[in-house]
Amino acid sequence: MAKKEYFFRILILGFLTALGPFSIDMYLPGFKDIAKDLHTTTNDVALSLSSFFIGLAAGQLLYGPLLDKFGRKKPLYVGLMLYIVASVGCMTVTSVNSLIALRAVEAIGSCAAAVASMAMVRDLFPVEENAKVFSLLMIIVALSPMLAPAVGTAITAALGWRWVFVILSAIGLFTLIASIFKLSVSYQPDKSISLKPLPIISNFILVFKNPQFYTYVFTGAFAFSGLFAYVAGAPLVLMDVYHLSKDAFGYIFAGMSVSFIGCSQLNTLVLRKYKSEQIVRVAVVVQVIVGIFFVLFCVFGWAGLWGILTFIFLSLSCLGFISSNTSALALAPFARNAGSASAVLGALQLGMGSLTSGIIGLYKVPNAVPLASIMAVTSALAAIVLFIGSRNIRQQVEVNAAETVMVH
Repeated sequence: MAKKEYFFRILILGFLTALGPFSIDMYLPGFKDIAKDLHTTTNDVALSLSSFFIGLAAGQLLYGPLLDKFGRKKPLYVGLMLYIVASVGCMTVTSVNSLIALRAVEAIGSCAAAVASMAMVRDLFPVEENAKVFSLLMIIVALSPMLAPAVGTAITAALGWRWVFVILSAIGLFTLIASIFKLSVSYQPDKSISLKPLPIISNFILVFKNPQFYTYVFTGAFAFSGLFAYVAGAPLVLMDVYHLSKDAFGYIFAGMSVSFIGCSQLNTLVLRKYKSEQIVRVAVVVQVIVGIFFVLFCVFGWAGLWGILTFIFLSLSCLGFISSNTSALALAPFARNAGSASAVLGALQLGMGSLTSGIIGLYKVPNAVPLASIMAVTSALAAIVLFIGSRNIRQQVEVNAAETVMVH
């Protein structure tokens, strides 16, 4: 593959992967302005964020079978057009209920981009390069929590909150055009795949029966839940307990992203010498050890602000190695129905992460113990799944066409 083609593929897949996160983070700074303009409360506006998450969870599973039956491009185009139309609708709303409904539609559209991008990594690149490609995509995904709120703040201050959705529409349109002209056909449609409920459910069940898939998808999902715990718990710990200003919190939040991004890229170098499964084992064990010490230091009051930040930094660094490799290993057995497998993977990560965020939101203890405990528990569950599930994997990664799970 030529370097120029490789670059464009990574760039477009990165835009597809980051479309959902950008849609979440970019309009958050405008909550107060939206509430004032629509004559409602910020709590009601926050329901539009909840509806977006519901749309994401539902859309993940919707697009999997469609991508396998009709190929990657047609469902992707439909989803992106739906996203663009819904974003334009959000720009013109006059009531908060309309915003809530349109955000759900917008999320369903963005799901096509997320699921298709993961499936196309499996289609467009050799299996042994998948972990490296996922590491590169993580740069764009990890940058979105840093860039999107800053961009959203600037746009809202200068032009008003409605222009945030104008920009999102433009991003969706650019991604659609780039996908049409710069992404090659990566998968031939399989008309034999049924879209009836029973075969679809059977297909998902068979995907789950693959030992390599369920081992690495749950390992990755549990480990990734620690990131959701950090995002949900960090404002309480850093701003309420340690009384950091909004600016200081923003700088720290951005700095923590460096650990995840940096190790995702370091992973590409480590892969030259070690296999993905070896990297995952070491990273999971280290994350468990970090989690145990994190809890002990918080319980006994030894951590302090910088100690807490150090433990979080180390845990997110481990996640940088875990996330890319578990995604690649989970999808490796599926050459034909990677769309369904990608949908299940995304839905599990989002669902478990959202559950973790909800759990940590229940705790109002004025210290970092709940955050440390949940991050330690999620890493421990990831380790348990990995070491038990690995025993059932007969053949790692190298899977030929005859071994690919298919349902007709």
